[in-house]
Amino acid sequence: MLDATLKTQLKAYLDKVVQPIEIVASLDDSAKSVELRELLQEIELLSERITLVESGGDAERKPSFSINRAGSDVGVRFAGIPMGHEFTSLVLALLQVGGHPVKLDEAVIEQIRNLDGDYAFETYISLSCQNCPEVVQALNVMSIINPRIRSVTIDGGVFPAEVEERQIMAVPTIYLNGAVFGQGRSGVEEILAKLDSNAGARQAEQLSKKDVFDVLIVGGGPAGAAAAIYAARKGIRTGVLAERFGGQVLDTLAIENFVSVKETDGPHFAAALEQHVKSYEVDIMNMQRAAKLVPGKLIEITTAGGAVLKAKSVVLATGARWREINVPGEKEYRNHGVAYCPHCDGPLFKGKRVAVIGGGNSGVEAAIDLAGLVSHVTLIEFGAELRADAVLQRKLHSLRNVTVITSAQTTEIHGDGKKVSGLSYKERNTDALKQVELEGVFVQIGLVPNSEWLKGTLALSRHGEIEVDARGQTSIPGVFAAGDVTTVPYKQIVIAVGEGAKAALSAFDHLIRSDDEELVAEPAENLALTA
Repeated sequence: MLDATLKTQLKAYLDKVVQPIEIVASLDDSAKSVELRELLQEIELLSERITLVESGGDAERKPSFSINRAGSDVGVRFAGIPMGHEFTSLVLALLQVGGHPVKLDEAVIEQIRNLDGDYAFETYISLSCQNCPEVVQALNVMSIINPRIRSVTIDGGVFPAEVEERQIMAVPTIYLNGAVFGQGRSGVEEILAKLDSNAGARQAEQLSKKDVFDVLIVGGGPAGAAAAIYAARKGIRTGVLAERFGGQVLDTLAIENFVSVKETDGPHFAAALEQHVKSYEVDIMNMQRAAKLVPGKLIEITTAGGAVLKAKSVVLATGARWREINVPGEKEYRNHGVAYCPHCDGPLFKGKRVAVIGGGNSGVEAAIDLAGLVSHVTLIEFGAELRADAVLQRKLHSLRNVTVITSAQTTEIHGDGKKVSGLSYKERNTDALKQVELEGVFVQIGLVPNSEWLKGTLALSRHGEIEVDARGQTSIPGVFAAGDVTTVPYKQIVIAVGEGAKAALSAFDHLIRSDDEELVAEPAENLALTA
C-alpha cells in the first residue's frame, strides 16, 4: 500500500518512537481487512519497536485496530483504513503512543489529566474530509494523556450501515458515551471547553488580567495572521484574539492561486500561518469570540466569555462565513442533509441525489466534484445564467448526471423529520412552483461578513461589511480592519494577507503619531522602516 518514498519518510518518523508499541488488529475475510492487514504489516517492518498482533476477538467493528503502549492502558483505535487526510493522524498516533512528546501547552495537558469521568468518543469521518483530522488528532492526544478518555475513529465509507443507522450526514460527527457530542471542526481547546464546565470562567479571568496591548488583532485568518506578523516585527506588544486560528481557510480544500505557493490546501496553509505567527512574540488567544467593542483612548474588546481586553489600537479581521439561503428547512436539516462543504460531506451521499444551490465558481466546482460520487446533481441558480468561469461551465455541461436549472429561487427544503427528502423552487419567469426529490442540499451562494457584533459601534455597509479607507482605517480612530469582513472588493486569500499587513502598518503609524510617547517600544531611529 505504501510506495517506497512514503515508506522511507514513515521509517524516519518511526525512528522517534521510544517505547514499545503493540498494534492489535481485528480482521475478517473482507477485502478491506486484507487491505488493512497489508498496511499494518508494512508498518511493523519499519520499526523494531512495533509488534503486530491479529486478534480474532469480539471487536465491535472489523476491520479495525488499536495502537497500544506496551504494558500500559494508553492507546487509540481506528475503525477502517486511515489513509487520505487521516494518514497524518495515524502517524501522529504511532509517535505519541510510542512516547514522542505531545505538542500542547503544559497547562492544557494538566487540564486534560485532571478531567474527572470516563469518556468514550466515537468520531465518524470520511477520508476526503480536510476538517476531520483536527478532531481525530485532538481526541487521540487527549486519550493518550488521560487513559480514562477512549477514542475510536470510524471511516463512514467502510461502515455505511452504521452511518445509516445513526443518520450521520455530515463529518466529522462526534459521539460521547453514545450520544451526539458535536459536529464540525474542533480542536483540543474547544473540546476541553465543552467537557470542563469551569474552563470558560477561568479563562475569562486570566484574559482580563493581561496587560494593555499596543495592537490587538481580532481574527486569526490570513488577514489577522499578516497583521500580527507585521505588528510584532515593529517590536510592539501584539495580541491575537481568534475564534479559531486559521479562520475560514480551514474549510478550503485546494489553494492554487496564492503567489509563490503552487498548490496547497486550507489546513496546511492555516498551520503554516500559525507557525509563522508563533515565530514572533505574539500572544495568541485562541477559541475566543469577540462580542463587543468599546471605543476610547484605550479600546476595549469584550469576549463572549466575559473577558475584557484593552488595547491602544485594534485591527478587526473577523472574516466571513458561508451565506445561508434562509428558507424553511435549512436550519432544521443542517448536518442532516443540508451541507456547506462538498469535499467533507460529499462521500456520505454516494449513490444518492443531491442539489447544489449557487451557480458561481464554488457552486459549479461543487457540482462537478459531487457528480463523481452521487447518482445525480441538480444545480439551481437564481440568475438567468451561471456566473462561473467558462472552463468550469464547459466541464459541468459535459457531465451526464447533472441538471442545471437557472432563473430559479429555492423556497423550501423538505424532510421526514430526520433527514432531507427534497426541495421546492419557484421558476422566476413563470412563478410556477416545482419540487425535486433528493437526499442532500449543498449551499454555495457566497459569504456573509462576521460583523454582527459591531452593529451600532462603527460604520458598516448595507451588506454588513466594515467600511474602511485606503489605509484600512474604520470610522473609529485607532480601529482598523482588513480581509473579507471589510468593503475591500475581491475576497481572496492573497488580498486579505496584503490588507492585513497594511492595517498593521496603519495601526503602527497611528501609535507613533499619538501624543503619548510611551505608546511604542521601538527605538526612534527605526521608525522609518516599514517592511
